[in-house]
Amino acid sequence: ARTVMTYIAKKCGICFQPPSIILIYREDNKDKTRQRIMPVRNFSKFSDCGLAAEQLKNNPRHKAYLEGVSLRQLKKLYSLLKGHLGGESLAESLEKFRQEEAIDPEEDMNKLDDKELAKRKSIMDELFEKNRKKKDDPDFIYDIEVEFPQDEQLESCGWDMESGEEI
Repeated sequence: ARTVMTYIAKKCGICFQPPSIILIYREDNKDKTRQRIMPVRNFSKFSDCGLAAEQLKNNPRHKAYLEGVSLRQLKKLYSLLKGHLGGESLAESLEKFRQEEAIDPEEDMNKLDDKELAKRKSIMDELFEKNRKKKDDPDFIYDIEVEFPQDEQLESCGWDMESGEEI
């Protein structure tokens, strides 16, 4: 029986020449850091970055290594490569990706189609996970109580008057 190796991704980046995704990782039971170069083939400035990222993440040769790398990060690397192939500078590509992935708090998400809504939710979920405090974080506090200042008198609403009234 073959033992299943687990890999811990440390860094993931892109090389423009030759086009490839580079992963710096460590094997679960070893201290040695290794590098894996995954060549990018059949990709042009017209390719779909999301599809290319999914194909790489699900590729049987790379799947175990890319377990700890988010699909969103791979998509970002492919969009940087796509921008490079289209003649954009790295700064232009990064700004373009940032604008595409930004969440506008004023946007009415009820008007989005299912695909766009799923994209926004995925971005928000990833942002939430990135900012979430976990139990083993050094600055984690279990029960935080905060007093909010009351500058003005609270107005009462009709629906919160009395629960015994007729509905």
